[in-house]
Formats: sequence, C-alpha cells, structure tokens
Amino acid sequence: MHRVSEHIREIEAVSNGGAVGRDPAVAASWRRCLQEHKLDPARRSEAYIVPSRILRQHRERSGDLISIARSGIEQLYKLVAEQDYVLLLADAAGVTVEFLGQDQRKADLQHSGLYLGAEWSEARAGTCALGACIEGGEPIIVHQSDHFDSTHSGLSCTAAPIHDLSGRLSAVLDISLLSSPRPRASQYLALNLVKQTARRIEMANIMAESRRDWVLRLGTSAEFLDTDPEAAIRLDASGRVTGMTHGAARVMAAALGCDWRRPDLLLGRPISDSFNLDLNGIEALTRHSPARERNVETRNGYRLFAHAIEPRREPVRRMTAYRGTSLPAVPQGLRDLAQNDPAMARVITQAAGLVNGQGAVLLTGPMGSGKRHLARAIHEAGIGGPFVTLRCGEFLAEEEATIFGRETRGLTEPGMIDEAQGGALFLDKLEELPSRAQARLLALISEGAWRPIGAVRAQKANMRIFASLGMPAQQAVAEGRLRRDLYFALRGTVLDLPALRDRQDLVWLAETALSEAFTQPVTLGAEAASWITQQEWAGNLLELHDFARHSADRLVENGALPRQGLQLADLARDYVQDAASKEHGHAALLNHILQQTGGNISETARRLGVNRSTIHRQMQRYGIKRR
Repeated sequence: MHRVSEHIREIEAVSNGGAVGRDPAVAASWRRCLQEHKLDPARRSEAYIVPSRILRQHRERSGDLISIARSGIEQLYKLVAEQDYVLLLADAAGVTVEFLGQDQRKADLQHSGLYLGAEWSEARAGTCALGACIEGGEPIIVHQSDHFDSTHSGLSCTAAPIHDLSGRLSAVLDISLLSSPRPRASQYLALNLVKQTARRIEMANIMAESRRDWVLRLGTSAEFLDTDPEAAIRLDASGRVTGMTHGAARVMAAALGCDWRRPDLLLGRPISDSFNLDLNGIEALTRHSPARERNVETRNGYRLFAHAIEPRREPVRRMTAYRGTSLPAVPQGLRDLAQNDPAMARVITQAAGLVNGQGAVLLTGPMGSGKRHLARAIHEAGIGGPFVTLRCGEFLAEEEATIFGRETRGLTEPGMIDEAQGGALFLDKLEELPSRAQARLLALISEGAWRPIGAVRAQKANMRIFASLGMPAQQAVAEGRLRRDLYFALRGTVLDLPALRDRQDLVWLAETALSEAFTQPVTLGAEAASWITQQEWAGNLLELHDFARHSADRLVENGALPRQGLQLADLARDYVQDAASKEHGHAALLNHILQQTGGNISETARRLGVNRSTIHRQMQRYGIKRR
C-alpha cells in the first residue's frame, strides 16, 4: 500500500508541474491521463478484453495489415520468445488484433491483458506502451511503475508505431513481459527490435502497394541499402510523392522545415522540393550502378544512399485475347490477378462484366485459389466502400446477433451486416455457417433485406453479396451443409477459379509472391522455374505465398542476398514435397503449418482459413499428431 501511495503522489506532482526522474514521454502520458482522460490513479482496473464480436470487427478492419505484418512479427517473436516476451499488434484504437505468446501461460497473459482482444488505449488503461505510443506517435518503453494504473506495475512494455503510406498511424507493435529485470535500461534492446520490425513492416507495405509506381529506397549504409533500407518514398509518373514510410516522412519534413506529424504537407509535392533530385535523375539510381555511387542529398544537406525501383511494366502480350476474348478494358485490379492463363482469363473477363452489377456472386474453387482476392477486386473496381468478410466457420448458432445485429427494447446493437452497408459483404466458406443463420441470410440475398435478432421489422440492405464455398457446391448441398434454397439463390452468377497446378502463369505467380516476400523484384532461374511447375501446390495460392515467405526467411537467415535469377538451391525445397497425390500434398501443407505454429490449432486454422474442427478432422484423417 505504501508503494501505491507513493506512486499516486508522484503522478499528482507531475500534474502540478513537478519534475521527476521519468522519461518525458511517460510524464506527458501521466498528464494526459489526469487532465484529458480524467483517470484516477487511486483506482485499480483489471485488463479489459473486448467482446468476441467487437474483436472480429477490429481484426477484419486490420486484415490487410495483419497479412503484411505476419512474417515480420513471427521473425521478431523467434528472437524474443525464449526470454518470455509476449508480442502484441494493436490497431489505432489500441485493440490487440494479433498475439504471439506461450500457450502454457495463457491464463496469466489473458488476466494481465497481454492477449488477443485486450484494449490498451490510454483513455481506458492509462499510461502503457501501446496507448502512449498511439497518443504520442513515438516509440516508447513503459517499465513497471511507469504505468499510470498500479495494477500493471509488474509489466514491462515496449512499443513502436506503424504508419500507413499516407503517414497516418495505423497500428502499434509491442513486446511485453509479465515480469522483467529491475533496471529500465534492460528494455533498450527490446526497443530497438520493435523499431526495426515496425520499419520493415512499413517497407513491406509500401512495396506491396507500389507495383505500378517508382519507389525510392533510402539508407545511411550502402552495404544494407538493397536488403534492409531505412526509408522509402513512392512517386507517381510526374515525380510527386504519393506514399512514404515513417522514416521518409521525417527526412522530407526536416528538409522542408515542417512537422512530420502533418503528412498532408508532404504528399503530392514534387520530390525535388525535398531532395536535390528530379524524376529524370531517378533512373541513375537503379541497380545499374554500384550502391556506393547511388546517393542523394536533401535540401537541408543530409546525404543518403538511394535505390530506385522502376514501376513494373506491363508486357504488351499480357492479358490479350484468349479464345476470342479481349481483355484490354478489364480494370487493373482484376488484371493483376493473372498473366497469360486462359482459364483465369475467362474468369476475369466474366468478373469484369460484374463490376457495375448489384447481384450476388458465388465463388467456387479449391482452397486457397484466390476467391476472396477476386471478390475484393470486383468490389474495388466497382462501387467501393467497406468490404466486410464474414468467416462463417468462426460462428456458433448462438452468435447470430454478431452477424445480424440485435434489437432490444428499441435499442439496436449493430452487426457485421450493418458494417457492410454501402459496400460489400463476403461470406467466406458459406457451408460452414449454422443452418439457422443460413436461413436468415436467404432473405438478405433474395429480397435485399434482413431482420436483426429480436426485431419486428426488416431493414433494407444496401450492399453487394459475395459468397465462397470451401467444397464443391453439389457436395455441400448433398451433405446438408449448404441449404438448397440458399444455393439456388446464389447460383445465378458463379465464378469458378482453377487450381494452381492447372494454371499456365504459375511461374509468374511464384515470382510475384517471392518479390513480395523479398520486398523487391525477384525472378527465377530456369531450373528453379521448372521445379516450381512440377509441384502439386495442394494449398494453391495460400501455400505458394507461405512457401515464398519461407524461402525469403531462409536466405535472409543465411545472409544471402536475393538475386534477380533465384536458383533452385536458393528455394526452400524441403517445404513442398514431391506429392504423388493431392491428398499427400495437403497433408504436407497441414503438417508444415502445424510445425510452424508449434501445434497451435487456432493459429493453424486461421492461416488455412478454416475452423478448428476442420483442422482436428484433417489431423485425424492424415494421422498427424499434435506437437
């Protein structure tokens, strides 16, 4: 009690302008907690975990970020797991949308809030690394008694912000300890690790979003410029800034004499405003010259090494006529889904004709063949708006209100359908939704209206419906997993995607996946390309992208540089086994992901896009034991 009283007096002294030996960022957070958030330091509050429905909404909104960040946070967790660190990825609201920690400590972690769904906003939890990082925009250590709420005084938390291409804070990466060495300085290494990982996530994001633009990568070291740059800027065809990492925002703001917290002052400006450089000089900064000869200078005299990456040029032959079908008018987002594959060309042509429509679309095809990506591409090429994914396998019969909303005594609690208003609702693996919920969806699809749980009147829907099946439609109906009437309501427009092994653009797809994993353009040598085409790829695009990340991690760990012509020895060949059948290939994929997740069924199910019961059934079917 004495320590708690001293802690309260110290916080009050800071609020009155007193000087204490705390990090200035911590002291600033204490003042915000008292003056803005009106928190009471004498009141102890347990960690708050948001309801599962709310968590799903936060995870859905952060889906693209989680996908891009996954490789980086898994690598970070490998470095710190043995020291009992827990890794948290929170969105801009402070809700944890991704979590990596030891299963045997699950109960303690959840109680302390170091868990999926915990809200660490400063307004709710007081001074903590996640909340203070969101408010201040800077990396921070909040160690033990730095926490405003004494409930959390045993924790040590270290966080760094992640910004989107427009310079806005979109997430925070945090590693925390339930208990830690006494000195605060013990967390400086953790601070450097989260800062580096956040920077690499931003770099991966700008590379993934900039295939048709110039990207100028910057660094203070010529040796690491090509493999681990420190900042990057995206430029349009006229040389104007259209995106940037946080490091680049700071460099440009310093050159212009403005505040990096005002990214709107940086976007849209010619690169020549910040650097002694124009678009004509950028071509000299490509890999055609040695890294040490590629340097630029900011307007305020700061010199950096630079690597310019050219926009990906569209080959003239790409997406031309297939069996009388011409594709030049197909929206770019759809064209990016394939190269010269006749089967996909037919699907994309059909999809292009649906862009301006309003009717429901059913997408079929093998697991991991890209059904959700195709639905999103159709949506984004059309009306746009929110794209809400309802992962049907995650819902129980009693959770219908999460989907349809609830009305109680005149008060309405919105559901995921409400979130999709003005946009699109994607029903992922529709056959895994409980039958009663499928019956409720029938009215939404056939009549354009739905009724929240407990409501008397139906509400008018203003959204496009996309639905996918994880198995053949006729089989799903025959087995009673998909209602026949619901299938009839959907089958008017069906897009059937081919398996990866049947596509003629497999090498291009592999090079695209590898380029994203390496965050720079990569090509395959002849022998490696031949090997790629001989694999079964039972997991389709899901497996291919996991393979690409695995290959990139392997080369980086070995200290090898990615080459324009990756050889067979460079690839993670042990990842894909020579499968005699599709069944064998899928078993290999499932076994590999179980190994990667340490036997974590929930994480394995999330990566494969199925529910936990499906993983258990497949493990029993293939004779795979939990590790």
